[in-house]
Amino acid sequence: MKRLGLVLALMVAAAGASAATPKTTETKTAAAAAANSIAAKLAKQTGVYHAARGAKTPGFLADPTWPQPLPHNWILGQIGGLYVDSHDHVWVYNRPRTLTNDEAGLEGATTGVLDANGVQLSGLGFARPNGPIADCCKAAPSVLEFDSAGKLLRAWGGPADPGFMQAKCREDQGCIWPNSEHGIYVDAHDNVWLAGNSAPVTSRTAWTTNLHGGDGFVLKFDMDGNFKMRIGGTPTGPNSNDTSSGVNGTPSMYLPADMAIDEKAHRLYVADGYGNRRILVVDSETGKYVGHFGAYGANPVDDKAAADAGRWATDYTGAAGAKPGFFRNPVHCVKIANDGKVYVCDRGNDRIQVFDRNDPNLGKPCANPAGAPGKCGFLGEQQVSGHTETMPLLPGTAVSVNFSRDKAQSCIYVGDNTNQTIYILDRKSMKELGRLGSGGRAVGQFHWLHQVSLDSHGNLYTGEVDTGKRIQKFTHYGAAGCGGAGMAVVGGAAER
Repeated sequence: MKRLGLVLALMVAAAGASAATPKTTETKTAAAAAANSIAAKLAKQTGVYHAARGAKTPGFLADPTWPQPLPHNWILGQIGGLYVDSHDHVWVYNRPRTLTNDEAGLEGATTGVLDANGVQLSGLGFARPNGPIADCCKAAPSVLEFDSAGKLLRAWGGPADPGFMQAKCREDQGCIWPNSEHGIYVDAHDNVWLAGNSAPVTSRTAWTTNLHGGDGFVLKFDMDGNFKMRIGGTPTGPNSNDTSSGVNGTPSMYLPADMAIDEKAHRLYVADGYGNRRILVVDSETGKYVGHFGAYGANPVDDKAAADAGRWATDYTGAAGAKPGFFRNPVHCVKIANDGKVYVCDRGNDRIQVFDRNDPNLGKPCANPAGAPGKCGFLGEQQVSGHTETMPLLPGTAVSVNFSRDKAQSCIYVGDNTNQTIYILDRKSMKELGRLGSGGRAVGQFHWLHQVSLDSHGNLYTGEVDTGKRIQKFTHYGAAGCGGAGMAVVGGAAER
């Protein structure tokens, strides 16, 4: 509670300092009382709730001042990726092409781009016969780096960054920018890895970047946006067993969603993804194929059988029950804990599956039809609000996972993209201890929660898609880790 008290005290002090002049004792006292009241309500409304009896979790308080205002009249689109690096810098991978006509009112015409009637168009494809239509706003570059205080440090990449495609992401050098930004990871050497999840486009604008097929690749840049490597290709459909059809003999993905690196083994794990149904493992230095696996560690993956199964909501009452033997799209995240456990967001099946990266069978041809723990590198699974509807009606639940920053990484934070909350689980038991956030547009609430990441101090950062288009910070206070019995069922209606 000491840290919460400090946060509240700082808010009170700030309010007192900003009181109208002359700064009489009465105005200072009134300002302090108002700030204290606001801070107390903020702590109550944006903190942990639905706590299990006897549970211990970190505490959080949403920071309504984070991030600081963007320069150049920039505005964010959907947040396709968000990751906190080893310097506690927050990397945001935004989708400028998701901005609406009114949101990007300051975007002028793109020289030489006309519609069928000869009207000048903006890069986003909106009519601009007379130039900008409003005094705000312009699309921010795709990649933005913030410090923990919310100050913008770098911004680069994508078609919204003038000249970037011509200078730093040239196709003749192997770089193809994805048509839909999805997934960002910053490794221990400050390389920035990016992916994308667009199927082949049928309608193009001046900002269309991949003209060849689906986004079936990941890209590697340095921190300043200088291109270093591409892994994969531009396929037109899924193939979850592809091993070498991409550039330089690397595997092609199909609409990958996320990635993580095992630094000791030089292995890049890719959640592959919105079209394919696997975790792909490649050499992080060369991009060459190492292995891949599906649900329960099974390999190869049967794309057709999975596609024929339909939605999870109509499948869980059938013969398969609660154990479909395949990942259902999208395979949305992959995260590696310090103890070697690999966590996979099987969002389309409303579950998390856990694997052992040190198991020699993981990623190799292996059969596990019964979903037995201890076989094919599979360790266990946890349903996350298991009867929630999934795509194409609703996005599904397990969208992103991350870990607390205590030595044991005793908490696992699970973002839910349909029920708009973050579950706080005890990582050892995978039982629910409490929740953070709920559906809505206010500070500390979510609309289509998409990404969850933490810095070294345990502060938690989130990103939203659909019309959310927002990043938020939840300041950590109190306990560093998790403990307590918890609730075996993760999800369900909650009372604040």
